[in-house]
Amino acid sequence: MKNNKVLFQNANRLIYKSLWFFIILFFFPFHIKGQDKSSEKFQLSLNGFVKNDMFWDTRQTISAREDHFLLFPQEVKLDAAGADINRGMNFNFLSIQSRIAINFKGGGKVLNADMSGKIEADFFGQANDNINLLRLRHAYLKLNWTNTELMIGQYWIPMFVTDCFPGTISFNTGVPFQPFGRNPQIRISHKMGKVKLIAIANSQRDYVSRGPNPASPSTTLTSNMFIRNAGIPELSGQIHVTPSESLIFGFGGSYKQIKPQLVTPLNYRTDELVGSFNSFAFLKLKTDNVLFKLQGIYGQNMPDVLSIGGFGVSDSTDITKGYVSYSCLNTASVWADISTNGKIFQFGIFGGYSKNLGSKKDIIGPIYGLGTSIESVYRVSPRVSYKHNKVKFALEGEYTVANYGSAKDSKGVPINLTAASNFRLLFASYYFF
Repeated sequence: MKNNKVLFQNANRLIYKSLWFFIILFFFPFHIKGQDKSSEKFQLSLNGFVKNDMFWDTRQTISAREDHFLLFPQEVKLDAAGADINRGMNFNFLSIQSRIAINFKGGGKVLNADMSGKIEADFFGQANDNINLLRLRHAYLKLNWTNTELMIGQYWIPMFVTDCFPGTISFNTGVPFQPFGRNPQIRISHKMGKVKLIAIANSQRDYVSRGPNPASPSTTLTSNMFIRNAGIPELSGQIHVTPSESLIFGFGGSYKQIKPQLVTPLNYRTDELVGSFNSFAFLKLKTDNVLFKLQGIYGQNMPDVLSIGGFGVSDSTDITKGYVSYSCLNTASVWADISTNGKIFQFGIFGGYSKNLGSKKDIIGPIYGLGTSIESVYRVSPRVSYKHNKVKFALEGEYTVANYGSAKDSKGVPINLTAASNFRLLFASYYFF
């Protein structure tokens, strides 16, 4: 435990120094002048789409919003006669992905920078209880100088690269292989020729970390209190390189801390933290006829971005007071997406694979996370779409297999595996405005 505390103290010092670096990075490149009194007009525009999804599944799934946002199939569960309870056709029709966005820019300058911003919402709701209700997706302010951009507000998580993400028809956009979510953040981007440097500090919103429930420490609770109580935001850095209009690649990494408990089950204050790192690399190549995208991810404790894994109790440091220490589960994922570039008809296919690599330390207690009984999961999704003017119709098949374990080894990796598979047929219609 003492070694862990020293490690986290050193990490905290590095983080605080990094925060000062970000502040210096923000102010140094600019020649700050007084506010421009020019009569630049304020501009506002509206856009979005109406989308209807109709889908059929061959088994019960682990999903959000009435199975709309699919993660993976539910495990095989046998009844008294040996039949799989979770196997069987089901369907749903939904329009909750329809969205509207307000874009605005202009109105003068601040710190010699151009201003712009966006508010975007859909009808996805925050849970099944309020499905169909308005939900905030993006809300941010941008200040742009010649080579530098400062963005403050809610936007895509660092590992969701807007220049390179799956082109699936399904709203899950490649989850759990592609990290997904939107978080409140401060993001600074600086271009140096063909290279762009990005620094990000973010909290959690769409999806949050998981940990012990104070009312029942052996059960899992989802709450952004875990990262908030750690006292520092998640910190990320990225490098994107664009050698030509047809090629972009890059890599990045993040460090995150959460505090799973404020008090032990025996009523003693605790400051034990869980520190985790993640990293990724991506590539996008566009030719006259084909668009190819590839991303690889290696990380720890990533349920907050809808990846399998989490963390577990690895040591009981003081039984009399209930003090414990933790160890993260490591997860590796890779996905690829290839599609044609036709203006009317487009064909594409997505493939992804994710694996629970377990902990570096032995796990002796509860494990908290997402899909912690899954050893590995893979998916293949072919698609075809037709677009004309403002209307688009699309058909996609999504075959997902999750390998569930009936037990776990000492490192928290599921063993004694049984495969559960689901095929989803999805038809979607869009009207863009």
